[in-house]
Amino acid sequence: MKTALALAERGLGRVAPNPAVGCVIVREEEAGFRIVGRGWTQPGGRPHAETAALRHAGALAKGATAYVSLEPCSHQGKTGPCAGALIEAGIARVVGTIADPNPEVAGRGFAMLQAKGVDVTENVCAADAYYLNEGFFLTMSERRPMVTLKIASSLDGRTATHEGHSQWITGEAARSRGHLLRATHDAIMVGSATAIVDDPELTCRLPGLEARSPVRIVADGRLRLPLTSRLVRDAKKTPVWILTLPGGDARRREAFEGCGVTLIDVEPGEDGVMNMRTAMEAIAARGVTRVLVEGGARLAASLIREVLVDRIEWFQAPKVIGGDGYPAVAALGIKKAGDAPAFMLRGTAVAGGDTIASFVRGS
Repeated sequence: MKTALALAERGLGRVAPNPAVGCVIVREEEAGFRIVGRGWTQPGGRPHAETAALRHAGALAKGATAYVSLEPCSHQGKTGPCAGALIEAGIARVVGTIADPNPEVAGRGFAMLQAKGVDVTENVCAADAYYLNEGFFLTMSERRPMVTLKIASSLDGRTATHEGHSQWITGEAARSRGHLLRATHDAIMVGSATAIVDDPELTCRLPGLEARSPVRIVADGRLRLPLTSRLVRDAKKTPVWILTLPGGDARRREAFEGCGVTLIDVEPGEDGVMNMRTAMEAIAARGVTRVLVEGGARLAASLIREVLVDRIEWFQAPKVIGGDGYPAVAALGIKKAGDAPAFMLRGTAVAGGDTIASFVRGS
């Protein structure tokens, strides 16, 4: 199953709105167990992992065991159900993780297999399977994508000096890891201030992964982003969406759309600014399951305040900038330490001279 999960991971950032699934087909032979088929969800979501693995295994699938990182689908979509394909191929046993949260499946895939005499084992590596496809699960349960907040800061949590200088706080190895994060998400998001000051490209520039650049999203309620920015100039090549308040200047909206930018109207909350939960629901409705947020401090604070941040990837350079530098997260208005949003450490890594700490939202 660990192999199936590793195969599934290859699809992250490329298969939305579908889940990223892996499948391994194993036969027991005189010399021992042998993998005869491997597959994972292909770009765009088709073909599914089981179909790819069965194609790889061919006739050797008959009587074999299939390890699948998510319940095989049971409904007729653009292709036939994967549960039916496994049955037709003569698979004797299916080892699965957790049920597909899609209401059209939700246990029916496992039931279909069992009804045809296939031995089914469930809940193997279930926690790992949920973590891998958390974005897909959240779109089903909360109608929003999974949000990863990526922060690059000094040891004291500063992202820039008091004069606004931020290039480069972390080193080249850490920046490469940041680009890999981009490749595994469906969209990358920044606030308008970050987009204006840094004029970023927000693309994946790792050699060989350039085509995996995600949709670029800017939270810009007042359409302040210059039409001459890199994001706007490149919008027809790599998609750019701007989240904005409805009723903005008609000529400016027309100019953005003429440049290939997609404008998404987001109703304001009681404070008059964009409601970020509504914004995330609008993003999910367009097929995005995983969003990487890279800045700035006010956007990060807004998402944390609304309990929308599911993971934090904190890149720290061994430097101290001081209290007059720009903070990674703007004010949250917390009065007691016990009221602060809690995150749990999942793991750490070293990238050159920098460290990366991975956190998940606490319960």
